[in-house]
Amino acid sequence: MKAEVFVTAARDRGFDFYVGVPCSFLKPLINYVISDPQTAYIGATSEGEAIAIAAGAWLGGRKSTVICQNSGLGNTVNPLTSLNYPFRIPLLFVTTWRGQPGLKDAPQHELMGQITGELLSLMKVQHQIFPKESEAVQSALDEAAAIMAEHSLPFGFILEKGTLSSETLTQAPLAQYPPGKPEKRLTGNPPPQRIEALKAIVDSIPDRAALIATTGKTGRELFTLGDRPQQLYVVGSMGGASAIALGAALQVNIPVVAIDGDGAALMKLGNFATIGFQAPDNLIHILLDNGVHDSTGGQATMSPWVDFGAIAIACGYRSARSTDDLGIFAEFVTLALQQPGPHLIRLQIQPGSIDNLGRPTISPEQLARRFRTFLTHSKEEAAS
Repeated sequence: MKAEVFVTAARDRGFDFYVGVPCSFLKPLINYVISDPQTAYIGATSEGEAIAIAAGAWLGGRKSTVICQNSGLGNTVNPLTSLNYPFRIPLLFVTTWRGQPGLKDAPQHELMGQITGELLSLMKVQHQIFPKESEAVQSALDEAAAIMAEHSLPFGFILEKGTLSSETLTQAPLAQYPPGKPEKRLTGNPPPQRIEALKAIVDSIPDRAALIATTGKTGRELFTLGDRPQQLYVVGSMGGASAIALGAALQVNIPVVAIDGDGAALMKLGNFATIGFQAPDNLIHILLDNGVHDSTGGQATMSPWVDFGAIAIACGYRSARSTDDLGIFAEFVTLALQQPGPHLIRLQIQPGSIDNLGRPTISPEQLARRFRTFLTHSKEEAAS
């Protein structure tokens, strides 16, 4: 079957945004999606990142499809179970069936081939075999759409070897941006507390901007400062906040601010490369760096040995600024709002948090739908 049959039918149902990691079984589908001017494709650095980007796109009002090899299902477990499931974020999921029992394949695929369907079921991802005949595609997608509408969860197709016929890849040369230089303005004075940094962010950005706060105490303290519809607290999926912000920023014209932590950023450094390459000019990536895993007892991270600004610039960010001063930080935020991004702003903060720190009292599902409404309304206002 030709990939065009599936892609066209999926697009007719609103699925025109693909995020993926390659597999030889997927080559025809990826090649067609990349070559098709009516379909958007983002190549992710990991399967978990792909899920988070697609989730962000859904929050921005776009129906998304994630495509990957089943050997990468392990990388999807965290976001599928701690992001899509609690927030009830649906997406179409196409995974290959390497190591399918009865077919010869490389040894590293043997076990995953045996458990692919079972693993999807354990993650509450209803699924079926990818349709082999063109005539079956419409009904298969209708069933998938109906199940996603009913449960607000991902639906998966398992793609067997040889299902899709070959496709030629038509891909424009990748643009290269001249590297800039990271800016550092360090005072050596005692750094601020996280709650002070969060207040400075809220005070510096316009009300029309969206805020996506990483898991742990960052989101909890932001909620404590004051809950608003334009704020999303990523209670799970550590490391995914910047990828979610990327997926959302590509759908809207308002500023999208990802508030990250050093431990989370280190966990998903590949996000930096994808953000830099996609280059959304409305994305501001703020990194609150206290050098510890604060939410789990204060264990040290490797951040003192990592130059996040140099990494961001090398990955294509338009600017990367670092400071330990709250006033300079607020100045950096204002500058980022005035200039095309993406921007990285790293603020060194103190370990620790406020006493008796609570948690968001709104369910993840309610948060996701409230945030999606905020983003989609911003698109409607921009279009009017």
